[in-house]
Parts: sequence; C-alpha cells; structure tokens
Amino acid sequence: MSAWEGKKYKLEKSENFDEYMKALGVGMVLRKMGNTVTPTVELVKNGDEYTFNTTSTFKSTTIKFKLGEEFEEETVDGRKVKSVCTMDGPNKLVHDQKGEKPTVIIREFTPTDLTATMTAGDVKCVRYYKAV
Repeated sequence: MSAWEGKKYKLEKSENFDEYMKALGVGMVLRKMGNTVTPTVELVKNGDEYTFNTTSTFKSTTIKFKLGEEFEEETVDGRKVKSVCTMDGPNKLVHDQKGEKPTVIIREFTPTDLTATMTAGDVKCVRYYKAV
C-alpha cells in the first residue's frame, strides 16, 4: 500500500508561494487569498483512475485522471491547461500542466507528510503538508 492511501494532508507552510503565483500571472487580490488559505488535499485511487481533491474555505477542486493520459484541467486560479500525471515510484506524483504558463508540481508523500514542489519558469515554490 502506498504512503498516501487513505490519508488527507493539510497545508502547514509555504515557501515562495506568492512569487510562484506572480509567475503564473495571478492578480494581487487572488494572491492575497491564496496566501491565507490552508487547503486539505487527498489522493484517492479507484481501479486505474485517480482523484485528487483540494478542499479549502476559499475554493475546492477535484481532478480525475489516469496515469500517463492527458486531461483538461481548470486550475484553482482559473487557468485552462492540459495536464499529464505520472507516478515516480509508489509515493511521488508528477503533475505536468501545459498551457500559457507551463507548471510542474511534484508531490512526495510519506505516511506523515506531503511536500509539493511547484515550478513555473525559473520560480520554485515548496509547500509542506501534514497528515490529518
């Protein structure tokens, strides 16, 4: 069983998140909100389909995907992208978003923590989550 199965993770802290949102073209009001929200995330596997839920007081999103298959996604900040998710080992999810501002999000799961490293251009952000 993978480290993330049956777990939810709540955001504890972020490094460089405001700069990351700026690199994506997110406006000031949305960035202010984004910097105050502490979302809870959950990855669920059902057969060969995965569901990634992000829940917060501001906005909740759900994406469904199969590994290696491109899908259309609307990001939390409203961008429309084409994404592909792959697993690098049992506990590392690589989420590649292609659009006007390409982004790669690498989520590394342990039984107690989730680290999300987000890269847009030359801007890198790291977000740290704890299992709840």
